[in-house]
Amino acid sequence: IGWEISHKMNVGFELKLFNDLEIQAEYFKERRTNILQERADIPSLMGFQAPIRANIGEAKGQGVDISLDYSHIFNKNLWTTIRGNFTYASSEFSEYEEPDYSATPWRSKIGSKLSQTYGYIAERLFVDDEDVANSPKQQFGEYTAGDIKYKDINRDGIIDEQDIVPIGYPTTPEIIYGFGPSITWKKWDFSVFFQGQANVSLMMSGFEPFGTQSKNNVLEWIAEDYWSKENQNPNAKYPRLTKYNNNNNMQSSTYWLRNAAFLKLKNAEVGYNFKWGRVYMSGTNLLTFSPFKLWDPEMGGGKGMAYPTQRTFNLGVQITFK
Repeated sequence: IGWEISHKMNVGFELKLFNDLEIQAEYFKERRTNILQERADIPSLMGFQAPIRANIGEAKGQGVDISLDYSHIFNKNLWTTIRGNFTYASSEFSEYEEPDYSATPWRSKIGSKLSQTYGYIAERLFVDDEDVANSPKQQFGEYTAGDIKYKDINRDGIIDEQDIVPIGYPTTPEIIYGFGPSITWKKWDFSVFFQGQANVSLMMSGFEPFGTQSKNNVLEWIAEDYWSKENQNPNAKYPRLTKYNNNNNMQSSTYWLRNAAFLKLKNAEVGYNFKWGRVYMSGTNLLTFSPFKLWDPEMGGGKGMAYPTQRTFNLGVQITFK
């Protein structure tokens, strides 16, 4: 076992135009070799108690990083600064020891993103017992009407690990960006900053309403739309309720996969300058725009019952002694 080796290249430039606009841009590329990985070709018959690891993995990544700064003085009473940044970074496995997946190429990690999510494709919920009987056999314990129905990728009549495929975007965002102005007018100043991410998914977990490890009540979004005999909706937001954790329904799948992109009004501040100092009011996490509404997508997938991101407000006075 030895050290992982990283080969990096960065190419960038800085450009200033009209004494107002400054642009910085960078292209980066990285190739990592000798990545420590568990061996996939060691048979269990050899009797090893611990997994065997070796420096056999390889990965590559690339991306761009751009920042813009614009400053302009209009007159003695008005000036502004506008800042923006954008980063795109993507990486994938180029070498990965794994079984022969020639019969099921979708299971191979080679060419896949480093933080790619894998799981089953959920078609819908089973409508009734007849639907269950006429569908491929799912190897996750008992299931019935109202449970999740998965797609048979290799069409062998059985839903098992052979049907696991890459789903969604990576769990690490490929795009990070931000922008916002700062404006001063006479004795007033105002600034806002927006922050966002894109090309990222989250896998919902940690919110089971019942179960051996759960002490939670039923969440509102589950109570409003779950499968039941009175609501046999095959596209309900939650499968049928069970007293204990349902292994069939807790599989990693597109049923629980969500788009975790967002745009936040991360910071805002307004201030007034007077002879002896400045009075101001500021706030953080003021607004969030996202297709995912159940909790703050910045918290990730396993945070359904975690303490939520706080919205804060501050009122302050800065006194200057001369």
